[in-house]
Amino acid sequence: MTPAYVSRQRPFMTVDVFTARPYLGNPLAVVLDATGLTDTQMQSFAAWTNLSETTFVLPPTEAGRAAGADYRVRIFTPGGELPFAGHPTLGSCHAWLAQGGVPQQAGRIVQECAKGLISIARQDGRLAFQAPATDIGAVEPGLLAEVAAALGAEPGQILRAAWLDNGPRWMGVLFEHPDQVLALEPDHARLKALNTKVGACALYESAQDAPALIGRSSREARAFATGQRPAGADADAAPSLEVRGFASPVGVTEDPVTGSLNASLALWLRGEGLLRAPYIASQGCCVGRDGRVHVSEDAQGALWIGGHVVECVSGQVLL
Repeated sequence: MTPAYVSRQRPFMTVDVFTARPYLGNPLAVVLDATGLTDTQMQSFAAWTNLSETTFVLPPTEAGRAAGADYRVRIFTPGGELPFAGHPTLGSCHAWLAQGGVPQQAGRIVQECAKGLISIARQDGRLAFQAPATDIGAVEPGLLAEVAAALGAEPGQILRAAWLDNGPRWMGVLFEHPDQVLALEPDHARLKALNTKVGACALYESAQDAPALIGRSSREARAFATGQRPAGADADAAPSLEVRGFASPVGVTEDPVTGSLNASLALWLRGEGLLRAPYIASQGCCVGRDGRVHVSEDAQGALWIGGHVVECVSGQVLL
């Protein structure tokens, strides 16, 4: 007979990602020693935290370690496991380092996940991951029309659309103006029925245009009682892109700040000749957050997706 599982205390941390100030980014729960936990136990705990993602840190596999991995992470939403996700990558790395993790290679951390090996580096006081390969495909016109209706978008507001898959699969939709993105009030039940995660975005005409939006009578203005973006390390940096991520099929109506989506959007928009790094994307103000995603490009043409990570809770969890 298999012995009954006995829970034990495990190191645990909750961090806020893509913000320099706690409680304005995307929170992540990190179980720093998931040894012995089953898939069911991980999924159950992720559903209990009810955060967009919860991660479980494990030693790398033998093959992963041989390839340079420093640790392995499994990533769960309330509704299922993801092969890769951006804010869990940066948040898990921060927690692993804070718990005394030492990378094999100085200045570079290598995370193993179901997507493969992800390189992470420190950049100007932030952590950044190298954007993984992304499959970009055409969207069926009929489905795009249904998604536009589910978003509450007016005909003609969507300029371009594409399937973007770097582990998570998103339908990226480019709107004419950030006001249109910020005004969306999706029918989440309809999006769930369509089984489509949607990343909506729009370019700012100029960096000076961005902060003025917060004073307007739209949803993002109601998110901040003062009508102003909060002060912080990125407060004076004007974004070039406004982003919202709707992930109803996995139990997350609107994700506060989404690293994987921003990574795939960056590759798509660069490929379309619409936006080049370095730039900052803004995400989260419609749900009361102020996420800033820093996108940069290295000498080899690789894109890096970065942001601040701050610790909010540290202790033990009984699992």
